[in-house]
Amino acid sequence: MDALAPLPHERRTRARTDLAMGLPIIMTNGPQRMLVAAAEALSPQRLAWMVQDGTAELALTQWRAETLKIRVYDDDLARIVLAPDTDQAALKALIDPVDDLATPMKGPFRASREGDASIARAGLALAKSARILPAVILRPALHAHPDLTQIDVADLTATPQQRPIDVVAARLPLAVAEDTVLHVYRPGDTGPEHYALEIGRPDRAAPVLTRLHSACFTGDVLGSLKCDCGPQLHAAMEGMAAQGGGVLLYLNQEGRGIGLANKMRAYALQDQGFDTVEANHRLGFDDDERDFSVGAAMLRHLGIGSVRLMTNNPRKLARLQVEGIHVAERVPLWVGQSQHNRDYLRVKADRSGHLE
Repeated sequence: MDALAPLPHERRTRARTDLAMGLPIIMTNGPQRMLVAAAEALSPQRLAWMVQDGTAELALTQWRAETLKIRVYDDDLARIVLAPDTDQAALKALIDPVDDLATPMKGPFRASREGDASIARAGLALAKSARILPAVILRPALHAHPDLTQIDVADLTATPQQRPIDVVAARLPLAVAEDTVLHVYRPGDTGPEHYALEIGRPDRAAPVLTRLHSACFTGDVLGSLKCDCGPQLHAAMEGMAAQGGGVLLYLNQEGRGIGLANKMRAYALQDQGFDTVEANHRLGFDDDERDFSVGAAMLRHLGIGSVRLMTNNPRKLARLQVEGIHVAERVPLWVGQSQHNRDYLRVKADRSGHLE
C-alpha cells in the first residue's frame, strides 16, 4: 500500500471541497460511473457542458421535490431530467426557494425512476456537508477526466466521521469567569473547528454542568433579536460561573447545521411567512442537520462522563445518552424571549419538541 495514497476520509474531504468550488467530481458505485456537480456552485460554462447532450439529471431532496410538486420515486430524493438548454437562471429557480412565490409556475418536470439512486443520494449528502444547497447534477462519465477527484460511494457511506482532535488548550480569562480554559478541537476531515470553554473548576467526580451550544453568528455576535441564542450563551456561562464550574461546548453548526448562507435564505423565507421548519424544508434540508455526537466525543476527551445538561432540546439529551454520556439532570434554559422571536420559539416547542 502506498503510504502517500489518500485515505477514504481524505478523498471525501477532497470531493466535498471540489463540489463547493464548482468543480465536478467522479463518483462510482460498482459499474456505475457518474460525473457529479453541485448545482449552486456550477459556472455557466460547466453547466452548459454538463447538460449539452440531454443525459444530465438534477437530484433534489424529497423536501425540495415536494415543494416543487415533483414525484418522489427514490424514497428520500427525486431526480429530474434537465433540458440541454438549461441555464443558470432556470437552474436557480429549481434549487433556490427564495423566489418561489415570485415565479410559482415551474415545470412540467420529467422525473427519472430508472437505475440506482445511490450516487445521487451520496452527492446530496456531500453537498449538505459542504453547507451548500442540497442539489446536484449528474451525468454519465464517459471519459477518463484524470484531473477530477474520484470517489466511491462506499468511501462516503462506510467511513465514520473523523472525530475532533484536541489541538491546544490555554487559559482565557473572561469577564464572567477569570478562571477559564479554552480548548480548540479540529476535526480530522478539515471540517470547522469546535471549542470547549472549561469555566472554573468543574468536579468530574460529579455530573458536570454542561451546555452544547451551536454557533449563531447573528445572535451570539451581532445580538440578533430573531432568536434566543445570544441570551442562552451568556446565561449558560453566567450559571456555570455562579455554580463554581462547568463546560460549554461551542459547536460550529450554524443555522441548525445548514451554514450561515442557507440560514439567511431561511430568514428570507420566514419574511415571506414560512416558519423555521417550513423554510428549511423548502431549501431541501431536514428540520435539524446538526451532529451532536461530536459534542459527546469532546466530553469524553475532557474526562466527563456524566452531565447536568443546560438545554430545552430533547434531541441533545437523546444523542448524548446514545453516545454513552449520562445525563443526570436537564437544566432548563428559557431566556431571551421577545416580540421578535415569539413565533420562532413557538415553532421550536410545537414542531421541534423543545421542552419547558
